[in-house]
Amino acid sequence: MGVSVKVTVNGERHEHEVDARQMLVDYLRESLHLTGTHVGCDTTACGACTVLVDGRAVKSCTMLAVQADGAEIKTIEGMASNGDLHPIQEGFHEEHGLQCGFCTPGMVMTAAQLLADNPNPSEQEIRHALEGNFCRCTGYHNIVKAIQYAAKKLS
Repeated sequence: MGVSVKVTVNGERHEHEVDARQMLVDYLRESLHLTGTHVGCDTTACGACTVLVDGRAVKSCTMLAVQADGAEIKTIEGMASNGDLHPIQEGFHEEHGLQCGFCTPGMVMTAAQLLADNPNPSEQEIRHALEGNFCRCTGYHNIVKAIQYAAKKLS
């Protein structure tokens, strides 16, 4: 049975009929073809699927698409502006905050909420904010440096 969902994603309005059981990550990837949001674990453990829903970092693998009805959603595809990387994305590039890149979209989106809430976080606060996001490649050191870079650039 289909349920109507109306959302604004990266500034663009969308309306679709979705299965009541469809997860938000699957809606973004399959209906909107926004494949930057990754499916990693389906249990909220890894954070690869993190997006912003009404400004809050949400693991979209365990949120139903129908729960997002009426929401403003931002995905990794919505971070850059006019072809220019967002300062967080720039920080990941400049500070070598990624290797394989699988976790990067979720890390960037988590960092976006962190910096919106706390424009000048300490290293400990950054590490705490990232606790719900797994990276198997980097050891997090350069990810933290990337977020510190972005914080300085945004201030």
